[in-house]
Amino acid sequence: MNDRCFVEQIATNDILLRVTNVCSVCYASLKEGAKIYYDMHSYRYLCQSCKEKLSEHMNEECEIEKSEAGLF
Repeated sequence: MNDRCFVEQIATNDILLRVTNVCSVCYASLKEGAKIYYDMHSYRYLCQSCKEKLSEHMNEECEIEKSEAGLF
């Protein structure tokens, strides 16, 4: 797992109101007091589940090497 690519934070009221209140990947609601993760490469907040999935596909430079099949 590539944990250096993410900053772990606790979701505060300020983050939820001023930045985002949903995961940038799955759009799940982020709740105050929950652990959230800031993706340093893509500049976005993620839930723990999406952070773990994404980190499996990242190299040491925090770049995505492989991804799941998408729309295109």
